[in-house]
Amino acid sequence: MSVPDYMQCAEDHQTVLVVVQPVGIVPEDQFFRIYKRIASVAQVSIRDSQRNLYIRYRHHYLPENNEWGDFQTHRKVVGLISVTTCGSAKEWPQTLDRFHSQKEVFGATLYDSRLLVFGLQGEIAEQQRTDVAFYSSYEDCPNVEKRVEDFVESIFIVLESKRLDRATDKSGDKIPLLCVPFEKKDFVGLDTDSRHYKKRCQGRMRKHVGDLCLQAGMLQDALVHYHMAVELLRSVNDFLWLGAALEGLCSASVIFHYPGGTAGKASGRKPSLAQGQGQAADAGKRHRPGALTANGISADTSSEIGRAKNCLGPEDIIEKYKEAISYYGKYKNAGVIELEACVKAVRVLAIQKRAMEASEFLQNAVYINLGQLSEEEKIQRYSILSELYHLIGFHRKSAFFKRVAAMQCVAPTIPEPGWRACYKLLLETLPGYSLSLDPKDFSKGSHRGWAAVQMRLLHELVYASRRMGNPGLSVRHLSFLLQTMLDFLSDQEKKEVTQSLENYTSKCPGGMEVLTLPDGLKLPPVAFSKLPIIRSVKLLDLPVSLRPHKQKGLLENNMSTKSPFIYSPIIMHTRGEERNKKIEFQWVQGEVCEVQLMVYNPMPFELRVEHMGLLTSGVEFEALPAALSLPAESGLYPVTLVGVPRTAGNITVNGYHTSVFGVTSDCLLEGLPSVLTSGCVVEVIPSLPRLQLSTSLPRSAHPLQPSKEELSSSVSVQLFNGETQHLTITLENIGSEDLETLEVASKTCNTKEKLFGEFLSWDLDEAVSQLPLKPGQSVTLTVNIKVRLDFSGGENLLQDLNDDGISVTGLPISSPLRQVLKPRAETKPLGSESSKTDYNHVKGSPSIPVIPRSFLNS
Repeated sequence: MSVPDYMQCAEDHQTVLVVVQPVGIVPEDQFFRIYKRIASVAQVSIRDSQRNLYIRYRHHYLPENNEWGDFQTHRKVVGLISVTTCGSAKEWPQTLDRFHSQKEVFGATLYDSRLLVFGLQGEIAEQQRTDVAFYSSYEDCPNVEKRVEDFVESIFIVLESKRLDRATDKSGDKIPLLCVPFEKKDFVGLDTDSRHYKKRCQGRMRKHVGDLCLQAGMLQDALVHYHMAVELLRSVNDFLWLGAALEGLCSASVIFHYPGGTAGKASGRKPSLAQGQGQAADAGKRHRPGALTANGISADTSSEIGRAKNCLGPEDIIEKYKEAISYYGKYKNAGVIELEACVKAVRVLAIQKRAMEASEFLQNAVYINLGQLSEEEKIQRYSILSELYHLIGFHRKSAFFKRVAAMQCVAPTIPEPGWRACYKLLLETLPGYSLSLDPKDFSKGSHRGWAAVQMRLLHELVYASRRMGNPGLSVRHLSFLLQTMLDFLSDQEKKEVTQSLENYTSKCPGGMEVLTLPDGLKLPPVAFSKLPIIRSVKLLDLPVSLRPHKQKGLLENNMSTKSPFIYSPIIMHTRGEERNKKIEFQWVQGEVCEVQLMVYNPMPFELRVEHMGLLTSGVEFEALPAALSLPAESGLYPVTLVGVPRTAGNITVNGYHTSVFGVTSDCLLEGLPSVLTSGCVVEVIPSLPRLQLSTSLPRSAHPLQPSKEELSSSVSVQLFNGETQHLTITLENIGSEDLETLEVASKTCNTKEKLFGEFLSWDLDEAVSQLPLKPGQSVTLTVNIKVRLDFSGGENLLQDLNDDGISVTGLPISSPLRQVLKPRAETKPLGSESSKTDYNHVKGSPSIPVIPRSFLNS
């Protein structure tokens, strides 16, 4: 044998092999549809018996493997089912000849055969034949399974007759010597009458009968024959067949201990319902040993004899497997048998959860020389080794052999390398190396796995995807490599990876879309949150000239309402709560707003960010992208991103987007737990008017410091006592909103409380008559300054006045969105228009509003 069956398991020793093959031209999909229905009949309960017959189906089987049928009977093809399409009666003779030719391939070992004919109707199809079944079409064939069951029962009858014939001790008859193909030339000229030769013949025949008993459902009889064969073959040092007898003993014991099978969940064998019911109902009606039933078939008498007597224990099973494999290893031509025995032992050890011992069998299987294998056979071998290592929990070892199989798909000796198969196998190795293609798995904590191996695997994925002709896939894997393995890349590797990425993105730019592979696997997007690295995010208040302030009415008594303060020593908050915290200041619709980021360039070269802007939600927001150029390993570097909110409401800064090395990234702050922030939610209020104020007096050389809620501009004037001067204030609407309300108030400030009286007076009627003030229009207000002082306070008054002066603050400007002012009894409101909210917003030159300052000269 040259091709091993890697899917074999210990319980396959009790199966009979049936080959299902097409005859002539049969559509592949139709053939496999029928094959699937045939293969569903994998276990048949024999009528008038308590035994089951298990069937193993193959649609492709090498005839040379059939020559090992005497060595192990489960390798012998005993049944043939041929599937053919016949459209007319003229084609029938040729079809029948092909069927007979196909039977001749396995003719020496066949017990029975069937031909399923589809499409033929008429007189020929109406003929009743045992070995031929006619169906009008592949869709109209309701009793295929019943035909297969009848076929299996006919195989069982032949099998049982052979078992009884071989098991009967015919004294005086010469027992033939069973041989494997490579032994036949070695026995030419041997003395067939020697005791040694006869023992060899007896031992091999006992082993052969044990195989037949096991296939026929006589488990206890099989154990007895195997034990006798082991003793006979050991006495004559017939090591190859001794190994086969030991393996048969192990298989029978495995079938007893593990009735569910050792092949895994997919192909695990379950005892049939009929079998379980029969064992329960007929417990008291057992046949005596060797008795025959009504149809001449003896029942399995293993229960009466006692299975535990000859059955190996779980520990002994493995020891006997080791012994058998050591005997197989003595023969170069038995490499396939040795390899399959290793695979069977591993599956048993996997059930017993003895991973270390299973790995020893697999390690032995790796070094078994099977001669010249084709590339496809090498790929299959490494893939099965990978699956077996995965079965025993050696995931990294499994990934290693899966990767070897992937590399074998593109070996230099293959004329047409299978890059798609290579890529698929490489993807299957990822879990074994603790690698996931989802970047979120790498942001949860410390790195898992060997970074050097992971980077090598990612490079191979990039190369394989490029050779597949999918540059978008290469960009995604290379982006993932750069994002997740950045901390493990050397400076030279960083340069090489980024150069490769730029070359790929010049042909296929990277984006944030999810890539779906042909097999349905989805690759999530990769965001470059480390290029650059963001340390903190801070939302900035508007400039003082654009900042809105809540106004309580200049003509009202200011009553501050304070909430109670509750102290708690326990501060429980998370980074996420800080991020969702609402900021105290406000932004204004239509005004440029700023967010400051502290960024860091981890690359050993200058990092160019072509586009960087804000990602927001809640209101319509126009992000104004910026272009950055960060020096190599720059350290913390402030970057300000700007944008304009176009609607009012609560806006949330969710993150930022960048374009680096041709890859567009959307980086969300919720995925960056290390980023510091004082809050990312701010209220955007509706647009407010913007006013520019100018005066007719020169600016003061000693301006006063305004409060946080005031904008001021100081002017100076020198007056004699009793002198009056006019101050002209010009208000220009430089915004896009109408100015509908204007209020003016004054306040005299004297730090030493020496002066009394009102200095300012004005008339608002003319200015109010021009309201509402349209954008681009201006209004003029005249303020009269008249000084009236009492000099009887003391001789140092003039010096104090010269030192301190007199300051009068006032002229706050109200917006059209002011709250409605309630008039007091002694004063009437000077504005006639109602407003919508309680904000005041002023923008313009530093002359807003005027704070006159008077100096008295003696």
